[in-house]
Amino acid sequence: MIKQKISNNSPWRQPLAIVGVSILFIWLFIAIFASVIAPHDPLFQESDILMPPSSLHPFGTDEVGRDVLSRVLYGARITLPLSLLLVVLSMIVGTVIGAIAGYFGGWIDAVIMRITDMVLAFPGIILAMAVAAALGPQLRNAVFAVVLVAWPTYARLVRGLILNAKKSDYVIASRLLGSSTFRTLLVDLRPNISGPVFVLAALEAGNGMLLLSGLSFLGLGAQPPSAEWGAMVSAGSNNFDRWWIAVFPGIAILTAVLAFNFLGDTLRDALDPRTAKALRD
Repeated sequence: MIKQKISNNSPWRQPLAIVGVSILFIWLFIAIFASVIAPHDPLFQESDILMPPSSLHPFGTDEVGRDVLSRVLYGARITLPLSLLLVVLSMIVGTVIGAIAGYFGGWIDAVIMRITDMVLAFPGIILAMAVAAALGPQLRNAVFAVVLVAWPTYARLVRGLILNAKKSDYVIASRLLGSSTFRTLLVDLRPNISGPVFVLAALEAGNGMLLLSGLSFLGLGAQPPSAEWGAMVSAGSNNFDRWWIAVFPGIAILTAVLAFNFLGDTLRDALDPRTAKALRD
């Protein structure tokens, strides 16, 4: 009876978790099979431009006659993988830097944290715009700019977790037994920081997608004729009276960001013992 109650109240059985996982699964499926699902070539230009949604073009056509539905579907192949890539890179960079600062402390910690504070002092989108503009308008540079903006959040989190965990008896005992710094960080401290870091990564995936799409919207990311959601919204802003050009890629961004946020909330509930206990009760 108790096991059944716990299973039914599992965070992964909550409505938001089911919705988030379902949306992400759908978008990943679309990204993999876009070439099969899309009714048209995303770069093919029809003779009729700016056609409203119809049976032939359910999402209409854009300013050069390309099928918006096909471009939204193919856009999942660009926006989703790059969003996941920048989150993974930010997590790795921030985790390593934060672990070094928290474990060694002293002047190393002071220097790293001052650099972190300097990055966090700037609004994220402004700093990302400056970096992307300096490097040149390319998706690769946009991803690098977002990583540069996002890593300090992970560094501060990991530093705080390391500072608390390294005072534990089992960590002190491991060091007294001769464990190396690398082994202490990897074996003894890693399990204590993995959960919060993964939760932060899931929550930051949505923010990373918004930043990446924002840079493409401003012309600092994907360049024509790439089918990227942010760039498509930008094209729609130039034809404001043709609502379908921007609305459908905007909805794609909205649903993907919501899915990542729902997943992050679910991971937090699953990995936070106090929240999990509340759900069981």
